[in-house]
Amino acid sequence: MRMDRQFPASTVRLLCLLWLAPLAGGCLFAGPSHQGPPTAHFDGEKFHNLGEARSLTMTELVGAALKEPRGVWREYEDLPPGRPPPQRVGAGKLRVTLINHATVLIQADGVNVLTDPIYSDRPSPVPWVGPRRVHPPGIRFEDLPPIDVVVVSHNHYDHMDLSTLRRLEEKHHPRFIVGLGNKELLADEGFRHVEELDWWQSTDVTPQMKVTAVPAQHRSNRGLTDMAETLWAGYVFSTTGGPVVFAGDTGFGPHFAMMAARFGPMRLSVLPIGAFRPRVIHKVHMGPEDALEAHKVLRSSTSVAMHYNTFPLAFDGQDEAKFLLLRLLAREEVRPRFWALGFGEGRMVDPLPSTTAAVARMCPAPAPVSD
Repeated sequence: MRMDRQFPASTVRLLCLLWLAPLAGGCLFAGPSHQGPPTAHFDGEKFHNLGEARSLTMTELVGAALKEPRGVWREYEDLPPGRPPPQRVGAGKLRVTLINHATVLIQADGVNVLTDPIYSDRPSPVPWVGPRRVHPPGIRFEDLPPIDVVVVSHNHYDHMDLSTLRRLEEKHHPRFIVGLGNKELLADEGFRHVEELDWWQSTDVTPQMKVTAVPAQHRSNRGLTDMAETLWAGYVFSTTGGPVVFAGDTGFGPHFAMMAARFGPMRLSVLPIGAFRPRVIHKVHMGPEDALEAHKVLRSSTSVAMHYNTFPLAFDGQDEAKFLLLRLLAREEVRPRFWALGFGEGRMVDPLPSTTAAVARMCPAPAPVSD
């Protein structure tokens, strides 16, 4: 590689961050580690993916950074928030609202679930360093309905934002569900209702809703010395109209076929599409092509895109993932129902056809009013 080549200042700054960010974290920000017996995906010290997703060397990352152009991100836009969601939806109903990044409000059967909540300006161990958000969250924190359950996919700062989690604990007192090894960090911070799950383990939220942790293809760490020492996961929620999956932060891998085999067709799949360039990171970050393939493997009736357009975390531009997804959808012979919602936008999601009769029995139509 020629080092006398001239690079734009933005590229030089990004390369410096790539080199210095792990050093800035180091032992200072490293989180607790899981302690437990070995399993098929835990060797007693480190967790492992089901698919091929090896860690990249700094040389590979820098080499990729020099080869691929960085997409355009706009300056901060003070966009107006979306309309406040309903307080709850009734039995048989499902509503999904995209707030920002991987923060999605899932309302089903009277239960309100928030995924990977982040309302902070930066996903960082310190508030003055790191990529800054380019617009406010799509739903104001004050406009959130009562939050019953918070699921956290893994401990990266853009997914486990302690500042936001503290605000939720103080106002809503929800039940927090995390992967193995992450409970200790939250317990040390004073969170009271935290439950850890391994892949394929489940917990009942209500008699109608069960939450199951499912595999993702990713990594975890809070600093330099705790790489892969806590579990990363997605979550499947049973609803009366069919299963809902929040895939977490993940690359495409064999876990999607395993979920399809275990749960059947998905009523709703919430899938990441952004932070997929440089291409060498696609094993742990799906792009639009992979997300569309996951939609098909999961036999998803409806999918919603997330993990894009909020924080400039990688090389893809602010709108690149969304526009690529829309182009891919337009090329399909039968256009899939894969929504790229506006931030703060919420929509109702139909039940799976096979569950409609069962939902009708649970929620019979009201008798006609006589004249």
